Amino acid sequence: MTPEALLAFDREHLWHPYTSMTDPTPTRLVTGASGSRITLDGVGEVVDGMASWWSVIHGYRHPVLDEAVRRQLDRMSHVMFGGLTHEPAVELARRLIDLTPAGLDRVFLADSGSVSVEVAMKMALQYQRGFGRPERTRFLTVRGGYHGDTFDCMSVCDPDGGMHAMWSGVLPEQVFGERPPRLDGEVDSWAAGFRSLAAEHEDRLAGLIVEPLLQGAGGMHPYPADCLTVFREVADEHGLVLVFDEIATGFGRTGTLFAAEAAGVTPDVLCVGKALTGGYLSLAAAVCTAEVARGLSASESGVLMHGPTFMGNPLACAVASASLDLLASGDWTRDVRRINTGLQALHAIDAVEVRTLGAVGVVQLDHAVDVVKATEAALAQGVWLRPFRDLIYTMPPYVCTDDDIAAICAGITAAAEVG
Repeated sequence: MTPEALLAFDREHLWHPYTSMTDPTPTRLVTGASGSRITLDGVGEVVDGMASWWSVIHGYRHPVLDEAVRRQLDRMSHVMFGGLTHEPAVELARRLIDLTPAGLDRVFLADSGSVSVEVAMKMALQYQRGFGRPERTRFLTVRGGYHGDTFDCMSVCDPDGGMHAMWSGVLPEQVFGERPPRLDGEVDSWAAGFRSLAAEHEDRLAGLIVEPLLQGAGGMHPYPADCLTVFREVADEHGLVLVFDEIATGFGRTGTLFAAEAAGVTPDVLCVGKALTGGYLSLAAAVCTAEVARGLSASESGVLMHGPTFMGNPLACAVASASLDLLASGDWTRDVRRINTGLQALHAIDAVEVRTLGAVGVVQLDHAVDVVKATEAALAQGVWLRPFRDLIYTMPPYVCTDDDIAAICAGITAAAEVG
């Protein structure tokens, strides 16, 4: 099929994320990708300022990751995980236990980030049942969060300003505290309100779930590390399972390997995904403590009631281990610092607010972005971006050069001017 025919069929028959099937926004045809760049039909190579939604941290067609996939293909591409195991899954679990905060040593391999959050929530519910508290069926969280698009995940996303407000009345009703403050000096007053809310609802709460340090698709909102200590203290005081959703923040994005490390806090369950495989294949994990595993095993089922068909997929596990090895053997901290330095150029943009954290840069406008116009303006600067709401942002691959980051800043500037 010609590029024109492919795009025409796509427009007529394929849904894309958060788009209309009857009046879809334009799509671009990708014909290749390498390093920090993707190749678009009719445009040529452009810097990918999105790292394919924050997952391609090592860049495209990385030789080490390519080889890991080829090597695993020679052995097997998939085998069911029920009653069977294999070296790639065992090796990945070993690496995750070594890398995550101490005490997290039980690994559930899921096939997407949303599923890992669903599993974490199920862990919390079964944990409470195991301790004779079946009435604890609700979750405490904060406004402004985003945890995925499946049903329980949607219930802990922002109930008003988030992407799932239309499901009000259908989803379980969770308990929402105020969004964490932006400034260190405001933490104490926010914490007092959050502690009071937890105490008020303690008898029906099973767990506390948040995105640590940076709320992602709910608004790209960073907040002080001291808030993580508050979450840990509240969970301990009220017998809650503390879940950190690090699908967006894990593997160095905010400047520490996991955002939890910024406050030296260990959650009871840690969810990871996105960059876990370097963007090669869909894979996620919910890593929990032995205490959580014992508690949920004491529930009436005696087992964790979840088992995806592609759980522990060998191809995905093999490339994930290779990706983690690249992180361990490289200098990702230097790259993230270098990217952050380059992103400081964004502060020259006239906007409501510009914020940077690790390898994240965000420009907030005073109006909703015209996605089509903003995308075209960025492409004219040789950069692929995907704005949403009133935000134009970047979470680029760590392999971006200084010139790539300068181009991304120019693309965001151009997008802000027309968007």
